[in-house]
Amino acid sequence: MAQGKPVSNLVNLAAWITGVLVSLAVGFGMIDQVLTVRWIPNIITVVAGWIVVVLTVASIVLAIANKL
Repeated sequence: MAQGKPVSNLVNLAAWITGVLVSLAVGFGMIDQVLTVRWIPNIITVVAGWIVVVLTVASIVLAIANKL
């Protein structure tokens, strides 16, 4: 996040955390086969769920590394 108004930074942080939580919830839901996609085999949905989780964790690590 760029240096700016504190309220703007807080809103950006809240939006980022919300995005991370939603991404993890969807990814793990796909892995557990709670969330499915019609006409797509379950194995593909599970793999897509793992991709979502891995990319979300990678984005968290990169965001933290960027702040250091």
